[in-house]
Amino acid sequence: MKHIKSSTLHKTCNYLLGFIFISHMAIGQSIQQEKMEKLHFLIGNWVGTSTTYENGALNKQTPAFEQITYKLDNSIITLDLHSESLQLHTVIYYDEKEDTYLYNPYYKEGAAKYVAEYREGKLVVHPNAEKRFVFTLTAEGKFLEYGEKLVNGKWVKYFEDIFSRIP
Repeated sequence: MKHIKSSTLHKTCNYLLGFIFISHMAIGQSIQQEKMEKLHFLIGNWVGTSTTYENGALNKQTPAFEQITYKLDNSIITLDLHSESLQLHTVIYYDEKEDTYLYNPYYKEGAAKYVAEYREGKLVVHPNAEKRFVFTLTAEGKFLEYGEKLVNGKWVKYFEDIFSRIP
């Protein structure tokens, strides 16, 4: 049996461990990017109307603009909403360890972190058991975002944003 110098063996092991580590990272990145690609329907510059409801009736309508873009090699999405009543910066990403999407909104008053899921072509954000936000496209290709509260066992819409893509 041939004798191998320990320094040569050490270098070989380091190369092998490095290859395994880089291979694992590449697989992890592709999983995250694959998950983020499902949210591609959000991407764009959007203009439209933000509507709030109170007790099921129209309360207020205001013009709104939303810019949604991929950042950091498509590993996160930033969402910037501007309207008369709300300015919001949000970061959305997929957490592989938790196997879930995370929705992180930043307001003038502070910030939050909510769990979200992609199902049936929609991003559904769950701030708590009695509230949810839904992001989807309409059949006409408009961007629709709405919020619902659970009232007496029934989901009731309390805001709705409908946007058209800016060419």
